[in-house]
Amino acid sequence: MEIDLKSNLSMREAFSKAITEFGLKDKRVFTVAADSESRFGAFRKEAADRAFNVGIAEQNATSIAAGLAFCGKIPFVTTYGTFMTMRACEQIRTDIAFANLNVRIVGTNIGFSSDWLGFTHQALEDVSLMRSLPNMTVLVPADGEETYRLVEALINYEGPAYLRIRGTGQEPHVESEDPIEIGKARKFRPGNDVTIIACGRMVHEAIQASDQLAREGIGARVLGVHTIKPLDEEAVLAAAAETKGLITVEEHSIIGGLGSAVAELTSASQPVPVKRMGVNDQFGFPGKEEDLFAYFGLTANHIVNEAKKLLEREASQ
Repeated sequence: MEIDLKSNLSMREAFSKAITEFGLKDKRVFTVAADSESRFGAFRKEAADRAFNVGIAEQNATSIAAGLAFCGKIPFVTTYGTFMTMRACEQIRTDIAFANLNVRIVGTNIGFSSDWLGFTHQALEDVSLMRSLPNMTVLVPADGEETYRLVEALINYEGPAYLRIRGTGQEPHVESEDPIEIGKARKFRPGNDVTIIACGRMVHEAIQASDQLAREGIGARVLGVHTIKPLDEEAVLAAAAETKGLITVEEHSIIGGLGSAVAELTSASQPVPVKRMGVNDQFGFPGKEEDLFAYFGLTANHIVNEAKKLLEREASQ
C-alpha cells in the first residue's frame, strides 16, 4: 500500500513503512530490537532471517548491531529513546562511535510523546548525549515525511547515526519546498525580523508562531533543523546575519541540544542574541502531551511572546 507522506502520519508509522520498503530491497539491512520489534512493522515478518529481538537488553542489542556492521551489514537498532541512549551509552560510544560503524540507532517515544509514563520514559537528554559522541550524526525529524526520507537516506549513509522519533500519535505534516537532506536545514517561512530555529514536533509550533507574528507585521523566519549534528552552519549563520536574533525551540533540555549547538556556533562566528526554548534543567512528569507542552512553555503562543521580547530588547538598545 502506497504511503501518503503529506498526511499527518506518526513518525513511528513512517519509520515502520520506510524500514520495510527500503530494508526489503537491500539485503544488507538488518533490524535489532530490544523488546520493541513492533517498531519495524512488516519487516520483521517478511525478512525474519534479518530481524532479531534480544528482549530487554539494550547493551546486548547495541553490541550485536555493532557486530553486524563489522560484517558489512546496515543494522537499525531500536527501543525507547531513554533506554537506547542511556542504558547502552557505553556500548554506543565504544562499540559503534569509536569504530565509526554504519549503525542506525533509533530512539522512539522521545520527549513528551510518552506522556503518562513519566520522566523514566521521557527522553529529554538523549540529543545531548548522542551529540557529544565523535562521529555520531544526530537526526530529529519534524514529521512522518522527514522520518521516512531520513530512513531512506540512512541506507547508504556513512558512519553511525542517531534517529530520534516520537510515539504512536499523529504528527502534523509540515510543508517546505526545500528537499530533505541530511545536514541541510529547511526553510518553512521567510522573514527578516527574527529567526525561529526548531526541530522535531516544535517545527509545527514554530510555523504557527510565525504565521501569528506575520499578522502583527513581524517577519519571523522559520528554519527546521532535522540534523542537529552536523549542523547546517551556513543556514544558521545567514539567519544570524540577516535577522535581529534567534530563538531555538526543542522538545528536549536546553542543555546540549539544538539551542546549545546554535549558541556555540553563533558565539564564535556571528554573535547575536539567542533565546533557547526547551526544558529548563529539570525532569519531565506524567501528563497529557498537550498539557506538558503548555507547562514547559513549548507552544506557538510561548514562541510569539519570546519573539516579541527579543525584538523589544533589541529595539531598546
